[in-house]
Amino acid sequence: MFTYSTKGTCSRQILFDVDESNALHNVRFIGGCGGNLQGIARLVEGQNIDDIQKLLAGIRCKGNTSCPDQLSKAIAEYKSTKENG
Repeated sequence: MFTYSTKGTCSRQILFDVDESNALHNVRFIGGCGGNLQGIARLVEGQNIDDIQKLLAGIRCKGNTSCPDQLSKAIAEYKSTKENG
């Protein structure tokens, strides 16, 4: 399970798994707006990480980011870690 510490959002962490076909699974947000974040987690379940990253990048809420935007950043960090790993 990959863990990402968020910046600038009510949620504090995002946890998720990626399978061998680069599909996102078991997304969990720690903190934040429970109902909305459960909805995001269900919508992205089984989706390709590249598609999700592009779709959610740049969504703004309070400040200059949002929980969906942070998920896109978490995916970018996951991909960077995997490439350098």
